[in-house]
Amino acid sequence: MQPVRIALAQVAPRLGDLEANLARHAELIDEARGSGAGLVVFPELGLTGYLLQDLAADVAMRLDDPRLASLAEATRGLSVVVSFVEESADHRLFIAAALLEDGELRHVHRKVHLPTYGMFDERRFFAPGDTLRAVPSRLGAGLGLAVCEDFWHLSTPQVLALDGAQLLVNVSSSPGRDLARTHEVGLGTATSWRTLMRTYAQLTTSFVVFCNRVGVDESLSFWGGSEVIAPTGAAVFSAPMFDEGLFCVDIDLADVRRERIALPLLRDERPELVAREWRRLIAERAGLAADSTADDGAAPGFDVAPER
Repeated sequence: MQPVRIALAQVAPRLGDLEANLARHAELIDEARGSGAGLVVFPELGLTGYLLQDLAADVAMRLDDPRLASLAEATRGLSVVVSFVEESADHRLFIAAALLEDGELRHVHRKVHLPTYGMFDERRFFAPGDTLRAVPSRLGAGLGLAVCEDFWHLSTPQVLALDGAQLLVNVSSSPGRDLARTHEVGLGTATSWRTLMRTYAQLTTSFVVFCNRVGVDESLSFWGGSEVIAPTGAAVFSAPMFDEGLFCVDIDLADVRRERIALPLLRDERPELVAREWRRLIAERAGLAADSTADDGAAPGFDVAPER
């Protein structure tokens, strides 16, 4: 299996300027091709900027939009992940990440988890996606796409890896926060992200590709720090913080095979057990079944012997 060169496009998109961002994406795709890249990854909402709020509908694109088709045309001989506001046929708006390959739109992931805590208010403007799927790619490996907050829920990387992903790609617009509390250059947010990515890579024995934007949207500053993590959990490459640029790194997909044979964690997962327990939890939380964890004097999962 040939090595794959990944180009991390750590960009600072112009807020609400779809045309300028499309042009910048096309330029960087050409630059990445010239650098021998096989996969180019742009950050969350790289085509629109993040803090859109009421601008979201103005910059939204249907999947048959000619501008998206034109960008896809520029991906001949490449795999490219881009992110934008998708408008569905029934006029819902989604934060979407798309895999463009060889001139075609191959796969779209709609952000599943929309944060509504702290500085975030995404659920006010966007609808949540409801599907997690891995997809085969021209790279000879399965890709699993996720968008920012999706990776703060451990079910996301696990489902994608079990579905066939060997490359877990997370595109993000993570703003810096907690600087005053942590007193660290990398921000508390960056430390949390690094912990998550290394943990997911090791537990799913997959490559994790994290592309985070830089720049400023009004009051929000984005820290960059894009990374590629090996299936062992070791960092292969870490981009600088706050600096815009196209950063290339080579990976060997054979590392996935080597690690999964040596550490067969995915093989030993029990999805049927997890599915059963989820069904139980859903029923109990919905009031459709009695709470099996209620204190009845017995250990959970064990029947109490009848009195005589």
